[in-house]
Amino acid sequence: MRWKDGRRSGNIEDRRSVRLSGKAKGGGIGILILAVIGMYFGIDPGLIFQLGGSTSGTTVEKTNYVPTEAENELADFVSVVLADTEDTWGALFSQAGGRYEQPTLVLFTGTVESACGFAQAAMGPFYCPPDHKVYIDLSFYQDLKTKMGAPGDFAQAYVVAHEIGHHVQNLLGISDQVHEARARMSQADYNQLSVRLELQADCFAGLWANHADRSRHILESGDIEEALNAASMIGDDRLQRQARGYVTPDSFTHGTSQQRVRWFKQGLQSGRVADCDTFNAARL
Repeated sequence: MRWKDGRRSGNIEDRRSVRLSGKAKGGGIGILILAVIGMYFGIDPGLIFQLGGSTSGTTVEKTNYVPTEAENELADFVSVVLADTEDTWGALFSQAGGRYEQPTLVLFTGTVESACGFAQAAMGPFYCPPDHKVYIDLSFYQDLKTKMGAPGDFAQAYVVAHEIGHHVQNLLGISDQVHEARARMSQADYNQLSVRLELQADCFAGLWANHADRSRHILESGDIEEALNAASMIGDDRLQRQARGYVTPDSFTHGTSQQRVRWFKQGLQSGRVADCDTFNAARL
């Protein structure tokens, strides 16, 4: 991916020198464990955050964190990708007569407190709708490469673009509609709605790649294959089979590997927001 000459975002909040200790109201460390288990077994971590609420008795400690050269380069890369999503979605919102509200991306190490609750790095990157922030521990990228078999800088960019896709859904009111529907349906039906939400974020990530390459020529040979591989490696079916040897489709919340690849490709090939309507799609 051609990124080193790209613009850097001013919306990076670096909390890597902050260490937190404490417990969440209603469950403490148990909430964190449930969330980590939930990520691998098809439970939406956001729902577990709702059970846990905010933190109490949290101790904040500043450390003498000194990033390595590799960590600095990765943080720089993430800043460029974030800036590129700002440019893409800013233009798309403007064309539609709207205004894109840029999110903040928080870099943290180990644990972090968000408006969605107390989280740890093992949960992976996430977007928190109430504070309009994306949270990522850069060590996730090492896991993406070594544990999930998805190396490459464009695979890393796909992760950021997917979380920004959730921000776009939040701005469009889609996320609110999905969460409001939860009280009217069974857990299995809500899981299916969650799958459609996640697959739309994958489509939005592909849409970003389409526009970014047309406008700024960011793609190099092999980049698309890296993103498709990453999408495939984090499908619910693959993660569940890897974790426990079998799958339970009713518990899927993010979509199968095949579905995630399909919707990323849909956004990549189309470049149109309207073509990312997973909620009215007859086939996922």
